[in-house]
Order: sequence, then C-alpha cells, then structure tokens
Amino acid sequence: MDLGVFEEDNSRSCRLASAIPEACKTEDCCLGIDEAGRGPVLGPMVYGICFCPISKKKGLQELKVAGNATLSEEERENLFAKLDESKGFVGWALQILSPNTISTSMLQRAKYNLNALSHDAAIGLVQYALDCGVQLKEVFVDTVGPAEKYQDKLSQRFPGVEVTVRPKADSLFPVVSAASICAKVARDRVVKSWTFKEDLGQVDTDYGSGYPNDPKTKAWMAKYLDPVFGYPQFVRFSWSTAQTILDGKAVAVHWDDDEEDGTKGAAQQNSTSMLSYFRRQRPESAGREPHRYFTERRLEAVDSL
Repeated sequence: MDLGVFEEDNSRSCRLASAIPEACKTEDCCLGIDEAGRGPVLGPMVYGICFCPISKKKGLQELKVAGNATLSEEERENLFAKLDESKGFVGWALQILSPNTISTSMLQRAKYNLNALSHDAAIGLVQYALDCGVQLKEVFVDTVGPAEKYQDKLSQRFPGVEVTVRPKADSLFPVVSAASICAKVARDRVVKSWTFKEDLGQVDTDYGSGYPNDPKTKAWMAKYLDPVFGYPQFVRFSWSTAQTILDGKAVAVHWDDDEEDGTKGAAQQNSTSMLSYFRRQRPESAGREPHRYFTERRLEAVDSL
C-alpha cells in the first residue's frame, strides 16, 4: 500500500488500489464495503472495498479476517499482509477522504453531510471496480443511515448486482471484514505518518485515538489551537468538538454573511459593507462635459430603462 500520492498533498482526497486479479475479470465476484475513521475529530476517513470471486469465498474465510473490530494495529497489519499475499484472487481499493475535504464539504453553503460523503465514496468505489472489469454479482455493505433506504439506493444505482446492506456487516460477511481491515490499516498508517504542512515546529504526535471524548485528543487540541487561524488541517473543523473549543478560546470574528445582507453587521461595526461595492449606484457627475460625439447626437448616459 503506497500512500505517497496522498502524502504529497494530504489536504486533498485520493484513491489507492491494488492490481485487479485476472480471476475477478472472468468469474462472478462478491465485494464488501466498509469504512474507518468516521467518528474521530482528527485525521481522514477511509472507505475501502475488497473483492474476490464468489468461488473463493471459502479461501477468504480461511484468512480469518472476520471479527476484526477488537484487533490491535499489529494484528490488522498482519491480516492485511495475508490479503496482499492473496492477490491472485483478492483485490482492494480505497478512497481516502482528507480532514480538509470533510470539513469544507460539511461547512459549505450547500450542505454536504457525512452520510452523503460516505454514500458517494462507496458508490464511487463500486463503480471503479466495475470500470476495471470486475464481474460483480454481489455487494455487501456496512450501513450508513437506514439500511433499507441505503440498500434501495445502491440497488437502483447498480441494477443487476445483488446488494445487501446490514448493520455490523463486518462481523457477518468476511468480504466486508476484509474491506474493513484495508480501510483501518490505511487510516492507521496515514495518521501515524501525517505531515503537518503548517509551521508548527516539532509536533507532539501523542494525540490518542482521535475520538472527541479521548482525554489525550482533547489535550492535543487545546495545545495546538491557534487563536486566530484555528487548527491545522489534521483537525476536522466541522466537528462540534472543534467548534466548541474555537467558540470558547479563539478570537471572535464577525462575518458580514452572518447578517441578512451584510449591511446590518457593517453598521454595527461602523464600517462599510463589502457588499455595498457591488450594488448599482447612480453615477455622480465628474464636472466635465461629455465628448462632442455624444452631444451632437443627443446621447445621454442612463442608469435605468
């Protein structure tokens, strides 16, 4: 798993993938989808797929990838190595959603929430597998939101593919467990080797699990809060944990957009609204005669019809 493409610019999302096994292009295949890092306030969220011929399901079970929720990082690495060694019949692909992508999507004017991001990442990965020639017949997914609605959405998007969406699918279907391992290993590696583009000096990397209720994570966020610029892009600004700390400890900033049209807020600050420069205003006379071309033809400037 080469993370170099993502590490070159970790402010953007990227896709990584294994080679496509030839068996997956000629035999009917099953595919599992799962994610890692949905809840943390630090680091990326990673969506993963894993696929293999339906005839090789037993071989996937023999790798003992099921029930990986309580595994240590080392155990996950060992299982991923086994999956990678089985590249004759197992393939995988990942979509790494950077913290910056998550934050800007959730905070933009036209809201793009985490469920929508997750659905689109999953759909994009399934489409990638199909585009690569994988003969998909079965897809198993760990649910995001109501399972029945998500299943209907995927079934309509991929007619001819049997879609099964279940809560805790990683404990029910080995192919989903395999996808979960790929996603978790990628996130573990990204978080561990994160390069801070901001000028923070020697960064303390003891930030705990990254989950909002982790004391180490809270302490790290308090330590690296800039009162003006907030947090480095390793932090998901859109999380309520970050918002609460910023509201309480960062410098208050007034944005004209927070008001109805900017004018009211500007008046409160005894300043001119930036939006006022874009309004049409009646042009004032500059005290000079118009060119004779206009006077001879009785042409006048108007600002309304």
